[in-house]
Amino acid sequence: MHIALIGLGKMGANMARRLCRGKISVVGYNRSPEIVTELADNEGLQPASSLADAVEKLPKPRIIWLMLPSGAPTAAAVDELIELLEAGDIVIDGGNSNYKTSCSHGEKLAQHGIGFIDAGTSGGVWGLENGYCLMVGGRAEHVKLIEPVLQVLAPASNKGWAHVGPIGAGHFTKMIHNGIEYGMMQAYAEGFALLQGKSEFDLDLAQIAELWRHSSVVRSWLLDLTADFLSEDQQLDDIEPYVADSGEGRWTIDEATEQGVAAPVLALALHMRFASQGKADFGNKLLAMMRQSFGGHALKDKTS
Repeated sequence: MHIALIGLGKMGANMARRLCRGKISVVGYNRSPEIVTELADNEGLQPASSLADAVEKLPKPRIIWLMLPSGAPTAAAVDELIELLEAGDIVIDGGNSNYKTSCSHGEKLAQHGIGFIDAGTSGGVWGLENGYCLMVGGRAEHVKLIEPVLQVLAPASNKGWAHVGPIGAGHFTKMIHNGIEYGMMQAYAEGFALLQGKSEFDLDLAQIAELWRHSSVVRSWLLDLTADFLSEDQQLDDIEPYVADSGEGRWTIDEATEQGVAAPVLALALHMRFASQGKADFGNKLLAMMRQSFGGHALKDKTS
């Protein structure tokens, strides 16, 4: 099986490693060439100097897997591939693209007879060791053709990947997955904050996290990771309370609004990330001023 992997960031590079170790022949291209050289030297990846070079090094039908940032970088690669590929070839977008954009990409490529698959990919930096969860959208015959690749990337050949529907369904499923992830993370954060705040009990957060990992209804991989870092540091004094959002949480709430489906937990989790980024600061200042104005309550300035 031959495939080109375009975009060798943290996740893309580990996917290349897993594919090479699984006896998939991988051609790799990345804008920064250092990782290409490393993978070529250590994993047997076939290096490419450009997207065109990667295509040239593949047998037909050519399969190109994109692991690029969503938006303009992915769109530019799709446009370039239209000029480089021909009918029967397949493009896979494994990044965090909006499912509506994926539908558009599929339509554009189909006009040239080129197949398109959107593969929502979860697993993060642990995917190399544990495998990736792959939520795949596309035509059945195209998905069938790339099954060997999916089976190597997944935790096992028969689990951890699924053809969930037509083009767009893969990234739609991943979008909702990430929205749920936001809510779960926020619930854990709030719960452990309450545990930490009960100072008179002197609770051992690492002990409790480890306890909950076994037979509790709230056990999960997120809890496993939480238990790991709490075992090293329960105060987190050196951590800035800033949580980024990748965009998929916003898309999930947009979808809830479009469907008219209530998703208050997911929405609040997203809004709490905004608050952590300082986007609640001005509103909180206004609240303090209003409280002072009607009740005469003292204001707390930055020096107090």
